[in-house]
This record gives sequence, structure tokens and C-alpha cells, in this order.
Amino acid sequence: MSKRRTQQDALDYPEGEQEAPSKTEIKREMTELQQLGEAIVKLSKGQFQTIPLEDERLAEAIHTARRIKSREGLRRQLQYIGKILRAIDVEPIRQAHQKLLDGRKEKTRAFHELEQLRDRLIAGGPNQLDEVFEKYPTADRQHLRHLIMQANKEQKANKPPAASRKLFKYLRELSED
Repeated sequence: MSKRRTQQDALDYPEGEQEAPSKTEIKREMTELQQLGEAIVKLSKGQFQTIPLEDERLAEAIHTARRIKSREGLRRQLQYIGKILRAIDVEPIRQAHQKLLDGRKEKTRAFHELEQLRDRLIAGGPNQLDEVFEKYPTADRQHLRHLIMQANKEQKANKPPAASRKLFKYLRELSED
């Protein structure tokens, strides 16, 4: 027998009190917590160290999941991790995981900016060096010119972009300093 909510059911709750969450909302939250647990299991060892796991059961369940090779066993273990996550405060874990994701996005953005700068330098030749010296005043002008000219020669001769890679590597070193 399905139980439908009627207007009378809505009136049964005094003002200020909220209804209990629906089955769909509960399932959505359970799935989301299980996905969070799966994302934590898939983290590298270094990234995993940044996640605050105060609950011993959760830490042990995640370590066990990292060792499981069986697909079905891993699925069940992830469900167990989701169950544990429902019983604890997951906000610090969510924040630490989001911080990791944001860090990846920032690194990717910086990487793309360096690629674009390298491409502009190769396309514009040594005339584009002012942009580099504004960002990186410690850059070696002569070395940059040499790498740009080599990259242009390789590009015109349809050779592999070895100098272009060297230029990118040098720009990355400058940005890290």
C-alpha cells in the first residue's frame, strides 16, 4: 500500500517543524556519501594523508577497500564506507577533498597559461619577451631567445618540438621560483 502525502498530512506538522526527508532525498544523500568514500579510496597515498579521518572504523574500512581486488567485494566495501560516513560528521572530510580538487584545478589552469605563453613566444618570436620579463624578472634573456629561435627552426623544418618542450620546462621553472 503506497502512502501518499495529502494536504492534511502537511497540516499535521506544526509551524516551524519540517517534514522528515523523503526516501529520494535519503537515497540521494546515501549515494553522495558513497561516492565521496569511493573518491577517497582512489586518492594517492600522499593525497590520502591530507584527509582528516578521526573515526577508526572509517580509516580501517578505507584501507581495506584499497586492498580489495574483487569488483563485487569492493562494491560492498564502498557501501560499508558510505554507511560509516552517514554516522559521522563528514564536513571536514568534504572540505579536505574539495581543497584537493581545487588544487588540481589551479595547477591545471597554471599549466595551460604556461602553454599559451610558450605558444605566443614561439609565434611572436623574441618580440614577445617583455611579457615574460614582467611576470618573471629573473629570466635569462639570452637563454629565452635561443630557445625561441630553436623552436621556430624546428617548427619550420617539421621536426619534433624538443626546443618547444625545453622552453616550456624553463618557463615552468621560472613560475615555480
